[in-house]
Amino acid sequence: MAELDGVGYGALGAGLEGRGVIVTGAARGVGAATARAMAAAGARVAAVDINAAGLAEVVAGLDGTGHRAITFDLREAEAIDDLVGGVIEDLGDLWALAHVAALLRRQDVDDVTLEDWDLQNDINVRATFFLNRAAGNAMVAAGGGGRIINFSSGGWWNGPVFGSDAYLAGKAGVITLSRGFARRYGPHGILVNSIAPGQVDTPMQHDDLPPEVEEASTKACPVGRIGQPEELAAVVVFLASIHASFVNGATLNVSGGGLIY
Repeated sequence: MAELDGVGYGALGAGLEGRGVIVTGAARGVGAATARAMAAAGARVAAVDINAAGLAEVVAGLDGTGHRAITFDLREAEAIDDLVGGVIEDLGDLWALAHVAALLRRQDVDDVTLEDWDLQNDINVRATFFLNRAAGNAMVAAGGGGRIINFSSGGWWNGPVFGSDAYLAGKAGVITLSRGFARRYGPHGILVNSIAPGQVDTPMQHDDLPPEVEEASTKACPVGRIGQPEELAAVVVFLASIHASFVNGATLNVSGGGLIY
């Protein structure tokens, strides 16, 4: 993204220097951009994804040292406490969780099977709950505050289009979970917020979406283009920084005006 070229994330990410952060979905797309942005801001990144090869490539290119590549299947909810505990043991600190990972299967309502429903919502909702709880409780125990940033979708407001019914049911749930955790952990200085992206130029955005539909949606956006992963990553870094010290329970609309409310 031209506007971000050469700017760096240091000032935007004030307070992240030397801190441990978890980024899920870090092997590609917004997750990979977020891992890079966090590292550029001085954080030590525990990058989590099921895609081991993609993860290794991203982590190898991160600025700084002390990063970790952790291959993990978010459907294994019973292992999430151990995942978070292991990160804290490795990094010695957990300041922020950026939960970017998600799964979308575009399908007509009549084609959604129980397996389709469970797979999407196990990753998009269930993992969000258990990751937030594990990270939040660890931050409470450490006593130094922290940040949790979850990813929803602009569709949580507008409702499903183009076969995203099961996916967006979960993404609406992410908003509700985030608000609940914001109330639970806010008194401990742990701020919990969500990001609702519009169209972003990632592999998931393009999967199974007809080109003519994508083109029409892009033209309908007031800024007249699709977003870039780095533009979402910059918002994550801000929310994880000391600059966002009074932002809690919010859903940030990052859609170029594709969603206005």
